[in-house]
Amino acid sequence: MGSVVSLSTMLDERRVWRGQPAAVPAAGQSTGFAELDMALPSGGWPEAALSEILIQAEGTGELQLLWPTLKRLSAAGERVVLIGPPHIPFAPAWQAAGISLSCLSVIQASGSDALWAAEQCLRSGACGAVLCWPQRANDRVLRRLQVAAETGQTLGFAYRPINEALNPSPAALRLSIESQPNQLRVLKCRGGLAPANPIPFNLRH
Repeated sequence: MGSVVSLSTMLDERRVWRGQPAAVPAAGQSTGFAELDMALPSGGWPEAALSEILIQAEGTGELQLLWPTLKRLSAAGERVVLIGPPHIPFAPAWQAAGISLSCLSVIQASGSDALWAAEQCLRSGACGAVLCWPQRANDRVLRRLQVAAETGQTLGFAYRPINEALNPSPAALRLSIESQPNQLRVLKCRGGLAPANPIPFNLRH
């Protein structure tokens, strides 16, 4: 008959493997949309990280998706920087969304200059959020932006075409905005599994 050994003794003698507690995702910043917050492990945009927003076409709500967050940041006096936007921002619409124009900066750049500017702004720690529209960005470029966001403790957002969903990305979060019907789809989220079902939502409100 075998002897009885207490569990604590077995643990002390390293006879039982003791797993490490699972890491809990750091709390994020609310997106301003309850359905989306509930679908994300951190309860919002991942802090100090790059989030990719993949779009089928311009004008599908990709800017409105960020307006609640940018409103909150600008109200706190945080700088919001747009780098290489495809169109000049329509100031009255941003004001109507509650975003302080005094906290909004636009950098007109393209190609490698835009990527350099995005990396520097993210890394500086002087911005609350940096929005960019990188063109032909590969994994190495996106990883530099992700590391810069971590270094500067800044929210980074990269708008890219929906067909980039086929390629891997180091971004902490990847979302796609789809139309007909209007919905969001979480493709990747750090700290948990992406929900299987899309989030029906009309971002134009």
